[in-house]
Amino acid sequence: MDTPLETDAHDAVRRTAPRALATEAVHAGRDDLARQGLHAPPIDLSTTYPSYDSRGEAARIDAFATTGAEPDGPPVYGRLGNPTVARFETALARLEGTEAAVAFASGMAALSAVLLVRASMGLRHVVAVRPLYGCSDHLLTAGLLGSEVTWTDPAGVAEALRPDTGLVMVESPANPTLAELDLRAVAHACGSVPLLADNTFATPVLQRPAEQGARLVLHSATKYLGGHGDVMAGVVACDEEFAGRLRQVRFATGGVLHPLAGYLLLRGLSTLPVRVRAASANAAELAGRLAADPRVTRVHYPRIGGAMIAFEVDGDPHEVIAGVRLITPAVSLGSVDTLIQHPASISHRIVDADDRRGAGVSDRLLRLSVGLEDVEDLWSDLDAALQRPQRGAGLCQSAAPPRGATSHGEPAAASRR
Repeated sequence: MDTPLETDAHDAVRRTAPRALATEAVHAGRDDLARQGLHAPPIDLSTTYPSYDSRGEAARIDAFATTGAEPDGPPVYGRLGNPTVARFETALARLEGTEAAVAFASGMAALSAVLLVRASMGLRHVVAVRPLYGCSDHLLTAGLLGSEVTWTDPAGVAEALRPDTGLVMVESPANPTLAELDLRAVAHACGSVPLLADNTFATPVLQRPAEQGARLVLHSATKYLGGHGDVMAGVVACDEEFAGRLRQVRFATGGVLHPLAGYLLLRGLSTLPVRVRAASANAAELAGRLAADPRVTRVHYPRIGGAMIAFEVDGDPHEVIAGVRLITPAVSLGSVDTLIQHPASISHRIVDADDRRGAGVSDRLLRLSVGLEDVEDLWSDLDAALQRPQRGAGLCQSAAPPRGATSHGEPAAASRR
């Protein structure tokens, strides 16, 4: 029988040996459970923890204040850290291939923390590429955290950089048009400025931005990482140095993730590869059918695949929203069930109309988050909704692009798959 020392050594070997993504999704963050006689991860709901060594506790708090490193020893206070949330952070960092990850109460809280970290260093300028999620766009444009943004296309990133630029932000595939960009090329253009890539739509199943040069990888964990529409969270995967600063901001501002949410996210990660691949197969099939449908003028579907589709209809998109019965008309995405929404009315309503349209978010665009239902049932529901009386012929003033084109004017990816 192994001694405790030998067991720890064996565990270390298992942790450092490369493992497939599907294996990491199931086991990361759970490496210590068997040693504790546990199979399922426990939920630690404590807000505070007893400590009879106040000198030692003071030293650990001083160390955290200096570097933001996770304190050694027992937990101190729920705002400083939580063991259940830490398991999720460890697992997500392993899936994204980064040194660390820091979880927050929402995706917007996570982005706010990144901006506050850079602003604290006097680096308030942000270079960003549209489209982004509507609230991310608004946070940058409105200057709510004292930031100043320069919007550019991917080719203009290097020219847009300034001495006070603290961040370059992109989203690929982008919300809601699913436009893709070359993350490696953008990272090169950033030079020493950190690139933040929102990887919510792709998840680490389809791409790992850190491997392409992004220093920061943002997720609205509410979406695919949770995967069941019952948890709200955000997370940034990054190097340990930046993670320390993020933990300090989280501690000071209070944007902590609840332990139950951390538990649900860790559980969600275990099925992430299976869910993403199954939903992606459904989405690819639906994208192909939509691209061939005369009632649809344009389909956007990423080259890397995924479970998101954006499409523009010939008639009134609001009638399509009103006509679905199986598909749920709701904001958000990444759940096991299929959701549809009209970005110009909801997720991107807060973005200036001219900026919205300039980023390719037309008034006829619908965004479909494809779930795990039978694809024939989904198509039957879409087909019926597209047949509703279309009363919005004058809704969009610009001429419709060629049928079946992507946001780049090229043949829809669905037709090539």
